[in-house]
Amino acid sequence: MKNKKASIERIPRIAFFVVLDAVCCFLAFALATWFLHSAVEDGYAFPFWAREAPGSALREYFTFTQVAVFALVFIGIFFLFRIYSSIWSVSGLNEGLMLIAGTGVGTAACLLINFLLPMIIGDYSPGFKNTGKVGICLAGIFLCAMVFITRFGWRIIRTLVKETGGRRLNSDKKPTLIVGAGYFGAYVHSQITNGHSDTDCYTAAFVDDNPAKVGMRIDGVKVMGTTDDISNIVKKKRIQEIIIAIPSISAKRQAEIVTICRDTKCHVRLVTPLSELNDIPTIHDIRETNIKDILFRQEVDLDERSIEDYIQHKCVLVTGGGGSIGSEICRQVAVFYPAKLIIFDIYENNAYELYCELKRRHPWLDVVIRIGSVRDKDRLDMVMEEFSPDIVLHTAAHKHVPLMEDSPAEAVKNNVFGTLNVLQAAEAHGVKRFVQLSTDKAVNPTNVMGATKRITELLVQQFAKNSVMRCMTVRFGNVLGSHGSVIPLFEKQIQSGGPVLVTDRNITRYFMTIPEAAQLVLQAGALGETGAIYVLDMGEPVKIYELAEKVIRFHGYKPNVDMPIEITGLRPGEKMYEELLTEEERNAMEKTAHGRILKAHPDPIDSLFFLEKLKELRELAEINSSAVVSCIEEIVPNFKHEEREQKLA
Repeated sequence: MKNKKASIERIPRIAFFVVLDAVCCFLAFALATWFLHSAVEDGYAFPFWAREAPGSALREYFTFTQVAVFALVFIGIFFLFRIYSSIWSVSGLNEGLMLIAGTGVGTAACLLINFLLPMIIGDYSPGFKNTGKVGICLAGIFLCAMVFITRFGWRIIRTLVKETGGRRLNSDKKPTLIVGAGYFGAYVHSQITNGHSDTDCYTAAFVDDNPAKVGMRIDGVKVMGTTDDISNIVKKKRIQEIIIAIPSISAKRQAEIVTICRDTKCHVRLVTPLSELNDIPTIHDIRETNIKDILFRQEVDLDERSIEDYIQHKCVLVTGGGGSIGSEICRQVAVFYPAKLIIFDIYENNAYELYCELKRRHPWLDVVIRIGSVRDKDRLDMVMEEFSPDIVLHTAAHKHVPLMEDSPAEAVKNNVFGTLNVLQAAEAHGVKRFVQLSTDKAVNPTNVMGATKRITELLVQQFAKNSVMRCMTVRFGNVLGSHGSVIPLFEKQIQSGGPVLVTDRNITRYFMTIPEAAQLVLQAGALGETGAIYVLDMGEPVKIYELAEKVIRFHGYKPNVDMPIEITGLRPGEKMYEELLTEEERNAMEKTAHGRILKAHPDPIDSLFFLEKLKELRELAEINSSAVVSCIEEIVPNFKHEEREQKLA
């Protein structure tokens, strides 16, 4: 019904162009006849009604009947070439070629009819004569020019107006600089020109690092220089907004260009890099810049084939799937065509937002949400019985260090026994591969959160020894942009006017981006050695004080000038620096097939002692006893709880 209504609505537009083309056809043949015989003085009359006078040089003219037939032929050919179905306001090269092809085929058809029809009909063809071969070809050329003008004339006029008086027309719009004069830069410009951008702006200039493009024009807009010239161009053109339109850009180069652009104090946006997209970018993939765009991280080189081999056509369950890390793991899993993706989370809002995003990006993806807690063993059994997952990626955990210091029993219930519940349910329902996410805070822990994560590593090792299920742990440091991480906290402090709070001037942390962490987790899962602890190469540790200075500069302030940094002292359970490996693990560390993933051999554990202490820890946690910390220390001998040691001292 809707299609029928749309077809009816198109009829007036098509009728307009049919009449216009018929008029153009008559004018083209008239012009062709005049062009051929403009030098003839005797016997010349206006085309269609020309009469050949005795002794006249006039030999080629067309009757009204001939031109009417030729007009119908051209219109029919145009319908055949779907020229009347094009939207000319946004048409391009393909539509232009179809116009040329249509007039060319129409001209050939007219030549054939002009030759054959008089021979077939003979004397019964009044007003139709075998003449005008050169005239028909010439008329075809004129007609091609006319239909081009009728289709593209408005766009040509608009370009000329923009060149001559565009500044007056755009006086109320923001002058915008587009970085990148390639395909996507031209696309962004066309979207802005046609009013499809979400901001009221116009393209004032392009820049591109390809010297061959400098000085050239795109739709009349000049490529004024390279990225080194951005500052000068901003001043010269009074640029207010910069759009970085290079989807294939490397992370390092992106960080450099974003820094250059933000130093101009303009509003800066960029297209999401191809590495973070699953499709060709559009105008809707242009986003605001954020601090992660200037914190260059080495790009992850994935062995996609090995990841695909263990995820494709498999049912994957992600606990904590709505969280910052869990949601990115779901996004990365979706790329590898799982048979089903199950988002298991206790918080429904984040899970639902992720579900909507995944269905929009991957309409084919079979994704479901199940609300529940890893502390609820019955719920886990119910979900696993319903779907029989092949792979479980366990990201659910309490991760906030100071809060877990205040509520150690809750950290034990969720982190330790939540993991135990997931392991038991996974083993009981035939899960083939179990991957747990751990933290560098589990190495020589000084806080309850880190110690509970160390216990979960031991749990995974215990199951790996006694189960056919392949169990492994992936250990890494802080993740930029995750819930509770330091950068969002700094940004909130800046937005509220400061000061920016840093615990110690020399404190350091390992960092990686959320997509980077998620990709390496999947890569580690592909390595698949049961019982292994895979440690991600986090690069060099970062000084938090220097990171705070970068965030402040990113937001347009000067550190300790118009945005103060205040030193607050270490919080309970916080270390000056983090470690990725224990001393024993470091001595026995092995490289894997992937350059950025290391394998630590598990420490030997007394299984009987471990299980007995685990039972005791459960009993203490269930009554919320403060003795859970002492019990954790017995299970994790290298746990040095600073608050407890200070009290003993």
